[in-house]
Amino acid sequence: MSPFEAKLNKYAELAVKIGINVQPGQTLVINAPVSTAEFVRLIAEQAYETGAGNVIVNWSDERITRLKFEHAADEVFSTPPKWLAGEWTELAEQGAAFLSVIAEDPDALNGIDPARISLNQKTRGAALEKYREFILSERVSWSIVAVPSKAWADKVFPQLPSEDRVDALWDAIFKTVRLDREDPVAAWQDHLLTLEAKADVLNAKKYKKLRYEAPGTDLTIELPEGHLWARGDSTNEKGVKFVANMPTEEVFTAPLKTGVNGTVRSTKPLSHSGNIIDNFSITFENGRIISVQAEVGQESLEHLIEIDEGAKYLGEVALVPHHSPISDSNILYYNTLFDENASNHLAIGAAYSFCLVDGKMLNQDQLRERGLNTSLTHVDFMIGSADMNIYGIAADGSEEPVFLKGNWAF
Repeated sequence: MSPFEAKLNKYAELAVKIGINVQPGQTLVINAPVSTAEFVRLIAEQAYETGAGNVIVNWSDERITRLKFEHAADEVFSTPPKWLAGEWTELAEQGAAFLSVIAEDPDALNGIDPARISLNQKTRGAALEKYREFILSERVSWSIVAVPSKAWADKVFPQLPSEDRVDALWDAIFKTVRLDREDPVAAWQDHLLTLEAKADVLNAKKYKKLRYEAPGTDLTIELPEGHLWARGDSTNEKGVKFVANMPTEEVFTAPLKTGVNGTVRSTKPLSHSGNIIDNFSITFENGRIISVQAEVGQESLEHLIEIDEGAKYLGEVALVPHHSPISDSNILYYNTLFDENASNHLAIGAAYSFCLVDGKMLNQDQLRERGLNTSLTHVDFMIGSADMNIYGIAADGSEEPVFLKGNWAF
């Protein structure tokens, strides 16, 4: 076995044992593009060896997806995929785990009418709403891992010879998931304890608000009563731990829906639905987005916040130090799974119910009453930099630094 094959097998093991944490007899659902078939087979093999009862694979293909957006009848994009929603919801009710393998071309849908993309997202999101509740409340285990594609590698490493780009992206991904360590599983366990310690400090502080200062950013975010800071690992309703994003460097919580005021500026491009949105700013008033400006992707950004009313509000506030492994690599991935773990970020759309005390037990109406946002979408965008300061404001109005010059102040 070559060194690369050994790492690929170890990566599959991490996805199964640390990421999704497959349990004996459990069904594992894998959503993946056809280009990742070799790696998906390794995951399936590892899952069965770990004791999975069944592995179901749903394949996709970006070229077929683009052809659909170019040529399919208009009514296709407004017809709910009830068959898919029914299948995923039934599997979630049965306790299945869901693993997504991504290998996205950041420009896959460049030039496609943003209105078509937005309508498709809205229709699909509405159909999958019940399934999404399982995800947002951590009732089931879910995780995301990535595999290079040629188009993605070309975007990330244009300065390298074409034949070297995919290998370079593989090396970068392996480092982000700690496969360069002697014992990657132990390295992950240590890393998760570090994130837990940061979350514990923030939960003890019980800040009323966070105030952000950076070039182009002057923003205040109020936090709801009973908010909880979460970290890289989660626990499903059966008490099984899993890691939703591999890699992960964040601690995060939910903002008060109506408590966001000011302007925030992006610091990294957002790759969303096959299009790039870059150099953009968003202004909020009483939580609601009142204006957006983007140098690249203005129309895509406007359609994003029009998916539903909840897309005009925030659902997540996440803290990531500027000196994190992904940030220190100085690689721009054009992929949110990686770029959000190199930067403080926010998310437009739905909040995670587990970011409230007893939130997992609440329905959508009760979450809204507690101040959390609900939406058909959840899209992270990056705002952190070495120039960002964040201050925690207590209930009595006193404040103290949480981040200084992009990094933890404690």
